[in-house]
Amino acid sequence: MNGLATHWPILPVLLPLVAGIVLLALRNAPLAVQRGISLAATVALVPLVLALLAGAGDGAQYVYKLGNWDAPFGIVLVVDRLAAWMLMATALVALFALLHALQGVDAEGRYFHVLYQLQLFGLNGTFLTGDLFNLFVFFEILLLASYGLLLHGGGRLRVKAGLHFVVINLAGSTLFLFAVGTLYGVTGTLNMADLAVKLAHTSTANLALIQTAGLLLFAVFALKAALLPLYLWLPAAYAHTSAPVAALFAIMTKVGAYSILRVYSLMFGGDAGSVAGLLDAWLAPLALATLIVGMLGVVASTALRQQAAYLVVASIGSLLLAFGLGTRDAIAAGLYYLPHSVFAVAALFLLADSISRARGEFADRFVPGFTMPGARVLGGLFFIVAVALAGLPPLSGFLGKFMLLRAALDSPLFPWVWGVVLVTGLAGMIALARSGSLLFYRTLGANGATPTPTAPTWAALAPVAGLLLLLIGMVIWAGPLSGYASATATQLLQPQLYISAVLGATP
Repeated sequence: MNGLATHWPILPVLLPLVAGIVLLALRNAPLAVQRGISLAATVALVPLVLALLAGAGDGAQYVYKLGNWDAPFGIVLVVDRLAAWMLMATALVALFALLHALQGVDAEGRYFHVLYQLQLFGLNGTFLTGDLFNLFVFFEILLLASYGLLLHGGGRLRVKAGLHFVVINLAGSTLFLFAVGTLYGVTGTLNMADLAVKLAHTSTANLALIQTAGLLLFAVFALKAALLPLYLWLPAAYAHTSAPVAALFAIMTKVGAYSILRVYSLMFGGDAGSVAGLLDAWLAPLALATLIVGMLGVVASTALRQQAAYLVVASIGSLLLAFGLGTRDAIAAGLYYLPHSVFAVAALFLLADSISRARGEFADRFVPGFTMPGARVLGGLFFIVAVALAGLPPLSGFLGKFMLLRAALDSPLFPWVWGVVLVTGLAGMIALARSGSLLFYRTLGANGATPTPTAPTWAALAPVAGLLLLLIGMVIWAGPLSGYASATATQLLQPQLYISAVLGATP
């Protein structure tokens, strides 16, 4: 990259940061002004990250050195295939979630748009940073913003869920510092590429410390990803926050999955010497258990938003199962499945909000209610979302699960993977069919609910339709997208490419 394009890697971080600062300065401006700035910044992210995605598509890894300090002494941002893939998923889901929020959710409290942009700042920084300590810093930024977004609008259940969310994540942050401090004390560096080089030559005397720090990091990332048994904070938090925030949070658990894939393929991968394969015995079994527990929660849910929250848990089980198998094809399957799960769950959260408003006093609970205004449109959208989440053809969920099952054929866990994925898929299909039946077919007749039900508007349903179009697009362009995912997996399994790009890059 030359000229202005040289600075593109930092723009996904700078754009939401500057927008957040401007919005904070204009906190007393009319809401229309705040909406315009926030929407413009979020829309601008989309072509930017698509350009980075195209740039990284040729296999190049772009290193941006802040202050022009060489790594490992300076802070670096790295754009490779994986980072660009995550930025793309974040920008698209953030845009549609924000469009839904503009229907009135953002007016329920102050600073919504400030917090929204700072959340994007933290998310994008997490995917771009090449430094373990700054990974912690960006984690804290996105978590601080998420605390405010989670509580936006108030309410007893929201505050209760938010308190659990804050306490548990503060504990995780403390463990993160312990792990980072241990690694720095032993190796003298926190640059991830430099750490990969030094961990490969770990002495026997430091082996136990390095393994302990590595497992502490795994505990932190597993907490962020909501991996069993550290998922208990998620269902209440996601089910009780506002719909656009829950939709944006669909990408937040993927931050933990991204961190596991990035750190353990780079620093504890096959070339890591005595610390190689640190998670080989842990990740896939825990992911299988998470998938089972998440789907049990889906079956046992008593409300649509609660069901969507447990579908997030189940999706992280499927995703980390793919990463845990560790082969190129399995990782590629997980990477293809990742944006599918984000878009599908986000669509369900947004749709659940419209269904809740249309059912009046019955909200989104799985009990027979009065006939909803706009039931045909809502029911049609629910059917498409349910097909996507159940992994049925012809949508992208089917392709992602097919790729995962095919990749598992050569794994020792083959019987477990096939058995759990197929059985939980059937359970999810049954649960979603039951939900649709209760919401749309078992009605009490003419509408007499209180408060007065709100008919869905096209503006409220457009973001849901947009997310569903993305899922359809993932099927239409399945070849190029799966090819990109496969190339990304190949790049991740060759950590020396990342190390050479970061430590050998010229100013």
